Amino acid sequence: MSKKQEKAEKNDSARDEEQIPEQAAGAASAEGDGPADGVLETDPVKALELKLQLAEQAAAQSHERLLRASAEYDNFKKRAQREAEEFRKFANETLIKELLPVIDNLERAVESSGTAKDGGNGIVQGVEMTLREIYKILERFNLKALDSEGKPFDPNFHQAVLQEESEEHPENTVLKEMQKGYLLHDRLIRPAMVVVAKAPIKENDSQPSVQASADQTDD
Repeated sequence: MSKKQEKAEKNDSARDEEQIPEQAAGAASAEGDGPADGVLETDPVKALELKLQLAEQAAAQSHERLLRASAEYDNFKKRAQREAEEFRKFANETLIKELLPVIDNLERAVESSGTAKDGGNGIVQGVEMTLREIYKILERFNLKALDSEGKPFDPNFHQAVLQEESEEHPENTVLKEMQKGYLLHDRLIRPAMVVVAKAPIKENDSQPSVQASADQTDD
């Protein structure tokens, strides 16, 4: 055997020894004993599919968080608008409440000077003009006086201070306003103090009849 043949045989033997570990590793991977990374490295399509699936899941989660944050922001904006509108509507409530006793006193002054008013007293006329101007100003701020006389008693708007017997009005009817009640927009800021009608007490109900007393005496 020549030296060239011997050298060729040695090279073939070395190549066979290098291929044995590679074949063993491939067999182990085919049997499922190898790592998953090896499968992905050997199959780039599956690797891309896995990456796409993970990206789609992350995108769906981000979209859900975005929708939730958008809904919370819309609710916050609506609530802030309602609170701002409520504040604008009732910003003057405290001031108006402080003015109501002044209006009451002016109204009492006009009512108590009926004879002077009939005679053309200038002071009474001036008070009346002042009251009308105050009413106009308060109406522009949506203050309304309750119309209570002759209406059924409503505990949501009325405060009963007296009860009077009345045959002309049904029971629980407002006979008179002692003090006016007021609404600011749709909110009650002061109930009306009223006198309420009640059914008259009949004598037959309070005292026994003479015939009944006589029957008891006979017995």
